[in-house]
Amino acid sequence: MKILIVEDQRELSDSIVSFLSKEDYFCEQAFTFSEALIKVDVYEYDCMLLDLMLPGGTGLDVLRKIKERSPQTGVIIISAKDSVEDKVAGLKIGADDYLAKPFNLPELSMRIFALLRRRDFTNSNILRSGPLEIDLLGKEVTVGEKKLDLTKTEYELLLFLIENRKRVVSKSALAEHLSGDMADMMDDFNFVYAHIKNLKAKFANAGITDCIKTYYGTGYKWGLEG
Repeated sequence: MKILIVEDQRELSDSIVSFLSKEDYFCEQAFTFSEALIKVDVYEYDCMLLDLMLPGGTGLDVLRKIKERSPQTGVIIISAKDSVEDKVAGLKIGADDYLAKPFNLPELSMRIFALLRRRDFTNSNILRSGPLEIDLLGKEVTVGEKKLDLTKTEYELLLFLIENRKRVVSKSALAEHLSGDMADMMDDFNFVYAHIKNLKAKFANAGITDCIKTYYGTGYKWGLEG
């Protein structure tokens, strides 16, 4: 899962990145209003942690921007301004949650998990698609009684495809999701092809075929129902 942290206090931002990276989240940072606008205009995120007080502007305007461009992105406001007015304004614009500073990092992690679970997979910790079952808390994937041994990248790729199961996902979108800003520096998508191939092979060994459909020249789409 890809998270943008919009926070001008670098020490706090770095501590959030350090903690969430250990939870297998891919984190990017913006420290000013202008940096945040550039990020949300160019890249897509699963979740954004947003401070309201930013150098050069207000977090509420960043919130408006990302909700216009990517309304599916989950937003948690993290701010020392714990006024009712700020909370109501953020929620009206489209924020999903509000966490007042100071907060502890495990609580933040659980807020993020709950937000992403509600957004993508209703309120269950178990995601099912055809014969596939994914334990979102344990990050385990099983087919029947067989557990699939997926790498971290393969697991992220699988969830991203299922999240976007109603549309064809382009190779560039997969590259960006898996590598963030680094995708702009890559000359080809060979690493995407490799992960898709490995994921397909592991599904085939478990007896599942045609779960990832290839649209040549375009991208990939999740093929299982549910």
